[in-house]
Amino acid sequence: MDFDRLQAFIEQIWVTEVMPSLLSYIEIPCESPAFDCDWEGTGHIDRAVELMAGWARRSLCGTPGAVVDVLRIPRRTPVIFIDVPGDGRSPVLIYGHLDKQPPMDGWVNGRGAWTPVIEGDRLYGRGGADDGYSLFGAIAGLLALREQGLAHPPCRILIEACEESGSFDLPFYFEALAERIGEPGLIIALDASCGNYDQLWVTTSLRGQVAGTLTIRVLSEGMHSGEASGLVPSPFRIARGLLSRVEDPDSGEVVVPDFQVQIPADRRTQAKQSGDILGTAIFSQLPLHDGLQPVNSDPVELSLNRSWRPQLAITGMDGLPEVSQAAAVMHPDISLKLSLRLPPTLDPRSAAATLKALLEENPPYNAKVQFRVDFVSPGWHAPALADWLQTALDEASERAFGRPSALMGGGGGIPFLSMLGERFPAAQFVATGVLGPQSNAHGPNEFLHLPTAERIVAAVACLLHNRE
Repeated sequence: MDFDRLQAFIEQIWVTEVMPSLLSYIEIPCESPAFDCDWEGTGHIDRAVELMAGWARRSLCGTPGAVVDVLRIPRRTPVIFIDVPGDGRSPVLIYGHLDKQPPMDGWVNGRGAWTPVIEGDRLYGRGGADDGYSLFGAIAGLLALREQGLAHPPCRILIEACEESGSFDLPFYFEALAERIGEPGLIIALDASCGNYDQLWVTTSLRGQVAGTLTIRVLSEGMHSGEASGLVPSPFRIARGLLSRVEDPDSGEVVVPDFQVQIPADRRTQAKQSGDILGTAIFSQLPLHDGLQPVNSDPVELSLNRSWRPQLAITGMDGLPEVSQAAAVMHPDISLKLSLRLPPTLDPRSAAATLKALLEENPPYNAKVQFRVDFVSPGWHAPALADWLQTALDEASERAFGRPSALMGGGGGIPFLSMLGERFPAAQFVATGVLGPQSNAHGPNEFLHLPTAERIVAAVACLLHNRE
């Protein structure tokens, strides 16, 4: 392999062919079905599918045997499936998704979720990094290998349109595609994070999640707060007390033993290694308010907090007016959206049942308390890296970034990985991606770090060529 030539090819195709289509993709408000219930009527997901599938067909038109298909199951979001023939090694499955989170407020400097803006090395806009680049990158890497006549295994690329909603449509396509997918020996997911933009990062675990809505009712209608306070308990105060059953209000530590697991020794070792690499950057790269301190000053403990320890977040609230519209009224009810992140190996359905019972039992003042489980997602714990794969990852990272690869636990979730882990227990996994410092996936000012995207494409191409 002439690696300089490979990188030059990727850079050329990225600028001339990938970027125009990637910019067009960012302009499409293809929100995941959890946020666009009428996705079939709006047609945005279909527009993104046709854009990506069309680009793939044009790019692979000169590749013998390559097939680009769009699969549609009634009432299910579509899937793009691409089959690129290779040599006699076992196939590689490469994964990405094209659905997006909602736009959110807070974009600055003329940026917007559906308005791509390039500032230096950053491409701002929703979905470029999470995860629209994946299809373009996977194909660009394969074309770079073929430009030099270099061997690669058969590659199956699967791009779904439901990941941000929990991938609830994906199992139906697994069944439909089972024969075409085959038995992959290596699965590459391009939807993960990176600790910095200086090396190739591989995610070793992802947390599970229970999300639900906690509702507390104390009145049948609102009352003058001067009349009701002191007689009727505030629904907000009751909610505050119920949350203390789950987490310590001072430290934020989840206090329920059933939500804890024993952290594997090798993952503690890897957390120490990633902590040594990142140092205080593990938290300083966040958009912190001036002077805010992290919950712990030890980067290793922070890494474990984000990857192996349960954490509770309140992500939404109904029942209270905006501050500008607040009157002297005690409101009859309040609803909080809860997101409980779980250790990778914990059963989320059991955790959901425990959380529901914990919040609903013995309600203070006999208030009406209900916790509705809205979403359950399993975590994922990768199998140990085979020696050949660790060697190949280090070589790919050294060539693309000039530094060895690094391992880290992830804080979010990719349902695809837990599904594939169960289906292909003998497969090796590489979960990597471009979501590094300040990239702010799901939030305002989300961006794709363009040099990292190109380097990851080159590293994945190198990895495919060196696949055992």
